[in-house]
Amino acid sequence: MTANGSGQKHPTATRRARGKTAYFSGLAAEQTVERAYRDIGAKVLETRWRGQGGEIDMILQQGNEIVFCEVKKAQSFDEAISRLRPAQMQRIHASASEYLVNVPAGQLTEVRFDLAVVDETGRAEILKNAFSHF
Repeated sequence: MTANGSGQKHPTATRRARGKTAYFSGLAAEQTVERAYRDIGAKVLETRWRGQGGEIDMILQQGNEIVFCEVKKAQSFDEAISRLRPAQMQRIHASASEYLVNVPAGQLTEVRFDLAVVDETGRAEILKNAFSHF
C-alpha cells in the first residue's frame, strides 16, 4: 500500500488487480452454481443477500425448502470445502434467520444449508446439508 498526502493508505495497482480478478472469478463461480441448481429444479430467490449477520451467496427454493447456499471456489473441491469456517457458518445461520422473517412460515420454514464448490476447471458440486449443524 502507498500513502497519499493525507496519510491514508491506498491499495497498490497489483493488489487492486488481484481483488478485481477474485471478484470476477467469484461471480463466474456463482453463475456456474446457479445453473447447477436450475438444472435440478431450484428457483433462485436472491443472490448476495446481505443481512445484519452477513452475506448469503445464494438463496433458492427447491420444492418446499428454502436453500441457503455458500459458494466457494478453489483449485480443487477439497480446498474449496476447507475454506468454509465455523464462524462463517454461524454468520450465515444468523442471516438466514433474519431472512426467514420475510417468508410466510417464518422460522417454521423447511430450510437447508448447502455448500457449493467450484474447482479451477469450472466444475461445480453441490453438497446438500453441508452445514446444518456445526
